[in-house]
Amino acid sequence: MWKIYRPDSIRVWKDPEVVRRLRRYRIIIDQEKHAKYLLAKDVDTNMPLDSPTDELWEEHGRLSVIHSDYVENIDSGTERVVSNSNAESSFLDLKIEIANRILQECHFCERKCGADRTMDEKGWCKLGSESRVSSAFLHSGEEAPLVPSGTIFFSSCCFGCVFCQNEDISTNPNSGQVITTMELAILAEALFRDGALNINYVGGDPIPNTHTILGSMPHQTSNMTQLWNSNLYCSEATMKLLVDVFDVWLPDFKYGNNACAERLSGVKNYFNVVSRNHSLAYKHGEVIVRHLVMPNHIECCTFPILEWIAKNMPNCLVNIMGQYRPEHKVRRDREQYQDISRRVSGEEMQLAQAKADSLGICWRPVS
Repeated sequence: MWKIYRPDSIRVWKDPEVVRRLRRYRIIIDQEKHAKYLLAKDVDTNMPLDSPTDELWEEHGRLSVIHSDYVENIDSGTERVVSNSNAESSFLDLKIEIANRILQECHFCERKCGADRTMDEKGWCKLGSESRVSSAFLHSGEEAPLVPSGTIFFSSCCFGCVFCQNEDISTNPNSGQVITTMELAILAEALFRDGALNINYVGGDPIPNTHTILGSMPHQTSNMTQLWNSNLYCSEATMKLLVDVFDVWLPDFKYGNNACAERLSGVKNYFNVVSRNHSLAYKHGEVIVRHLVMPNHIECCTFPILEWIAKNMPNCLVNIMGQYRPEHKVRRDREQYQDISRRVSGEEMQLAQAKADSLGICWRPVS
């Protein structure tokens, strides 16, 4: 039996376009295919984990190809799942070691601030080596195919959005409670037992917590979809660590140009970085893109994003969101941010939706 929990989910899974574009995710729900993180445990390596970093990356590239073939063969039924042998380590272990080394000169996000977070030197995100979770629960407000979603909200973020709607956790690295890798695994397993269709790492943003998230996976044992819910301003190194173990991606695509991103979120080279990472996610998994429509940013942001998605990610789903409201710094200084000092209008939403329709983008089933 399928794990379907509410009318919205039942309706959305009757849509053939949703089924086609999220086929592997649905079959994991049915326990007929295996989550990628589990299969990463079966791919062995005999390389010592204290080897030089460049050698670890070389081995990572080799194992990524092997793992990809293994997933494909398991999915097609041409190969059976095998338990990890007596090899020294697994592909997943290798990823965790590399992630812990990145933490020593942090470049999980594209800011690449270089902080040694293992020595509790704070990065741009103001986090040291510890991760903190603000809340975790079964979320019924996510996109219909994801509900109920086992959401885990991490504190802090690598963005500085002037309109942030959850500034209480995004701008406060001390919110929530410290969580270890084992505790995170126990939390994920508990959410799955309670009926979660996926484990949804969000925030704030999960990017600064990559080491903790990967480190929890050896302690997770259930066949449950791993979902990365992020602004996707990851470094390329981080994306290489993630693409082999995450089944579904729920990335934001906020800006259609670099200038708007730098002014409103304080990040450089945004469109180039995030479009690169969307392409990588799309190549390796199934994707629901979130685009938050903002007032007065239809021509400069919404239209270019939708055009890029139609050209480069034609089989993804898109959630065109109208929930923007002037919060955080915008609420306190509407004069400085006049262009986004109001809610998005119905006319602007209609323009965004009509554009998506004209491009053949599938957006209605996930709203």
